[in-house]
Amino acid sequence: MTIKGSVTKRKYLNVILPLFIASMIAYIDRLNISYAALTMNKDLGFTAQIFGMGAGILFFGYVVFEVPGTVFAEKRSPSKWVVRIMLTWGIVTSLMCFVHTELQFYIVRFLVGAAEASFYPVCYSAIVPRWFNAKERPKALSILLTSMLVSSIIGSPLAGMILGITAFGFKGWQMLFILEGTMAFIFGIILIFWLKDWPEDVNWLTQEEKKAIRADYEREVAAKNSVKKYTLWEALSDKTVLKLCFIYFMWVTGFWGFGFWLPTVLKSVSGLSNSSVSWLIIIPMSAALVGFVINGNSTSKTGETRWHIALPLFIGAVGMALGTLVSNPVLSFIFTCVTAIGVYVGMGVWWTVPISFLSGPAAAGATGLINSIGNLGGFTGPYFVGFVKGSTGSYTAAYICLAVSLVIAGVTMLTLKKKVHADVSCEKDDNNLNKELG
Repeated sequence: MTIKGSVTKRKYLNVILPLFIASMIAYIDRLNISYAALTMNKDLGFTAQIFGMGAGILFFGYVVFEVPGTVFAEKRSPSKWVVRIMLTWGIVTSLMCFVHTELQFYIVRFLVGAAEASFYPVCYSAIVPRWFNAKERPKALSILLTSMLVSSIIGSPLAGMILGITAFGFKGWQMLFILEGTMAFIFGIILIFWLKDWPEDVNWLTQEEKKAIRADYEREVAAKNSVKKYTLWEALSDKTVLKLCFIYFMWVTGFWGFGFWLPTVLKSVSGLSNSSVSWLIIIPMSAALVGFVINGNSTSKTGETRWHIALPLFIGAVGMALGTLVSNPVLSFIFTCVTAIGVYVGMGVWWTVPISFLSGPAAAGATGLINSIGNLGGFTGPYFVGFVKGSTGSYTAAYICLAVSLVIAGVTMLTLKKKVHADVSCEKDDNNLNKELG
């Protein structure tokens, strides 16, 4: 094994892998509400509109705490902040099992969002850039974010099985929240010993390797600052950052409108049991997983980002629109797979865009702002679907509107400059790092 391969492998095992597992747990915790709804709504007497509101209100916690949390983590300790998120998140998620009223549902869902707020922006802007240079980052982030799909592949059948369990006086949907919240808490404790902030903090790199990785990071920051050194407030008001906020809002409106309602819609279309639906979801998530890796590798090789984000969004819009217009269950499921590919595969590439021209607190604040404003779409999408379903008795109109939101996001993405940053693709790339180390 070359030194290059050894360093890369160790970085993936000790930075990407713990973040991957944390993200996978996070995504399972975020999506468990969609599976719980298969039985919870009936038990608690929740309408489609109440569920849509509760599913989406989680993201208001993001809006309040995302930016300050991300900036605080960047200035203090990103790894310890992720630990704090996992611990509080696990506790609050478990509290969902005690929800009995509409108001309790809304309050706990808001608290889940508040506990989780800034997890992904901290990963994107404060942790990964310290370990992976601009050339490596699209692939690293794409692999990290395949955790969303792996969590669906693992979590879907797991949720289906748990829904059938009754233990200690708790129903299946209550056990779902207890077990997954406990899982998040336990892994938070593990992260204390596994994830570190800087190369100097670890014992799995040599002194030469630590110096080379740190120098690579500092060189990239200097190159960005030589073009323009953003203050936090300049970053938050930058035109490109604000445009990214809009793009992400339109994208996430479609993304979560699709994601939160996917099990319910599939059950309605197919007539299958809860368990069968949970296994069926593995197919579109697996297709999206393959597309995710291909898209990330392609971006790392070509350096192109706009079309690697916009084209999947257009594909997702086509799948979402056509899937609602066909009555054949098989065709509807095929278009569901197309939609999953479209709404997911650009995510890894997407988060390389703001950190391509921002660094430090400016990158942390801007990434937090983009994620928080964008995730208002996480409220808009699910609530809109629930409202339209409750008003019309059908998902068709809602999903066509969500498809339009994806198209708008894709078109706006193409209006960005081809290069929104200085060429910081690393004077010292992997080959030069090898030479320095060996």
